[in-house]
Amino acid sequence: MNNTTTKRIFSDEEIGALNDRYRKLSSEQRITELYKDFELDEIMLTSSFAATSALLLKLFSDINKKQLVYFIDTGFHFKETLIYKEYLTQLYDLNVENVQAENFKHEFTVKDETWKKDPNYCCTLNKVEPISALKETHTLWVSGLMSWQSDHRKSLDIFEQRNGILKFYPLLDLTRDERENFIHDHHLPFHPLISKGYLSIGCSHCTKPGKGRDGRWNNNPKTECGLHL
Repeated sequence: MNNTTTKRIFSDEEIGALNDRYRKLSSEQRITELYKDFELDEIMLTSSFAATSALLLKLFSDINKKQLVYFIDTGFHFKETLIYKEYLTQLYDLNVENVQAENFKHEFTVKDETWKKDPNYCCTLNKVEPISALKETHTLWVSGLMSWQSDHRKSLDIFEQRNGILKFYPLLDLTRDERENFIHDHHLPFHPLISKGYLSIGCSHCTKPGKGRDGRWNNNPKTECGLHL
């Protein structure tokens, strides 16, 4: 966010009005409308460059190539994810900036193998905290969450105020079939690990092949990294 843009806080009534208006729109229309209601510098778009990332990134690339994309580099990504990130960056001419934990915090999780004993804390240090500073300087945070992906995500709306920032989920009500049809119709490239049975892809230590998010956190009751809670 530049020095001339002030972070805005929305009332419940204003968020309700946004939801009423955007709920009727398609994903593409929502993103197009977003740039009428928000300045470019107010918008924070993050991507894990994981299984479903290409869809949201293509939509933003088609609508506004100036949009900065923040990649949360946990230091534990599969090499296939990093290759996929570089491929999508070139394919869609994305403007990507890496976001990482402070070196000493990441090194602690490496030596401590924190993901084994306390995956929540590992996610906090390597994902949640690096994003916290960005949240202080942006009005709105875009995410590609879809309601069918988890019970928590079924409870969301297109816009919601959460932990001091307005969240925006343009793909929220996209069904699994609609997502698959979009991928097929637009020839979107798949993450290399999908063909190996990984349908939800996070850090290499905590991800196994599995349907939906079943392969995340090695069957731990944990289903969310904490970014979107």
